[in-house]
Amino acid sequence: MKREFLLDLSNISIFVDELKKILKNRDCIVILRGDLASGKTTLVKHFVESLGIDDVVNSPTFSLQVLYGEDIFHYDLYNKTLEEFISLGMLEEFEKSGLHFVEWGDSKLENILNDYGFDVVVINILKNDDKRLYKIDE
Repeated sequence: MKREFLLDLSNISIFVDELKKILKNRDCIVILRGDLASGKTTLVKHFVESLGIDDVVNSPTFSLQVLYGEDIFHYDLYNKTLEEFISLGMLEEFEKSGLHFVEWGDSKLENILNDYGFDVVVINILKNDDKRLYKIDE
């Protein structure tokens, strides 16, 4: 199912609330796609905050993975090829229960995850002046 939301930052909670409904009670990998500064990390930040988790959310560009609370994982593949990501053993991380947000995950990663039977949701974020168009494909 595909859904779209065109929102400014002050209304991002509308999308976060919908995303929480979609992801409720699921162990899932959420692939976030969008240009630089499109709001991928911002979306994760608002999602984590909406759960009452008090952690500071930053892009894990250099650390590759960050854990928020007990079961919200955040990855950033911007500086890594898919082969590097796999060689670091990161596919095994997806076997952990929880939600896994992956910034810069491409279609090759999506295909591998689907082939292994993971539950995958893709969110494309497009800049539209001062708003963002969130396209979710589950």
